[in-house]
Amino acid sequence: MTYFRASNCAIRYRGFLLIEQQNKSWLIRPERSPLVLLPFRTEICSLIEAKLILDAKLDEKKEKLKAA
Repeated sequence: MTYFRASNCAIRYRGFLLIEQQNKSWLIRPERSPLVLLPFRTEICSLIEAKLILDAKLDEKKEKLKAA
């Protein structure tokens, strides 16, 4: 018999919620609007790696805004 974990670990980081999924991947979504980035999921990784992925996406978004 398989049991599912009822609660997920959620971490606040730079205006985003990092929600740990059962398979050890992370769902990353903004805490509130306006949406700077759309919600996305990471591959299986640690919390530190998930934060690095989010930082990279935010830096990429910032560079695109500067170019415009």
